[in-house]
Amino acid sequence: MPLIMGMDSSGPTLTVCAFDGQKMAALRHTGIKQEQFLLPLVNRLLAKFDVCLQDVKKIFIVRGPGRFTGIRISLTFASMLQSLNGTEVASATVFEILHLQAVRSQAFARWKKENPAGVPAVVLHAFRDEYFLQFFDGKNEPPLWLSKEQLLEKLAMRPEPLYCVGTDKNGACLLELLGDTCRLAPMADCRVRPQTLIDMSFDSEYMKNALEPLYLKPARFELGQ
Repeated sequence: MPLIMGMDSSGPTLTVCAFDGQKMAALRHTGIKQEQFLLPLVNRLLAKFDVCLQDVKKIFIVRGPGRFTGIRISLTFASMLQSLNGTEVASATVFEILHLQAVRSQAFARWKKENPAGVPAVVLHAFRDEYFLQFFDGKNEPPLWLSKEQLLEKLAMRPEPLYCVGTDKNGACLLELLGDTCRLAPMADCRVRPQTLIDMSFDSEYMKNALEPLYLKPARFELGQ
């Protein structure tokens, strides 16, 4: 089976993973200037499979939201592989990935049985006291970048029970921020898992607009300031 690679550089931790049809391996590196240690990390990963970049037939990347430079790292790397090797590119947002991890879990299944009208929501810390938010209620509502006050207001306005997945500042649990206003997903579902990137790479739906980044606008611009 051709080698499939996954990559997430949208946050402070760079994650690369690969799957050859039999085994999967993943490596992480936390720190600034991810562009400087991207290729060494990728080479270490490929060495585990005794292959080179030319053997990567598909790459699945996280296209945002997150750090501008970080998102560009994955997009540029995937675009390079596509141009040089004809590598297939697929991608998803952090919202889509965390939503999928959450709804696949037993914890969500139990909650949904008790709350059939309940709605999943992804909440992520963006910058200072601002947050990313997206509801998954089947209405294709777009993701938002909101102030803390706007976020809490949006959540409070929802009439349905909410199942929230995501993290606060520095990857912390959302409990201090959201309290008992919603059911919180287990922390294991609140961070992008390498296995999820590999799993999603098999869905052709994520090949559409795969190199389109999702940056969003900061809350201060949404408010017209």
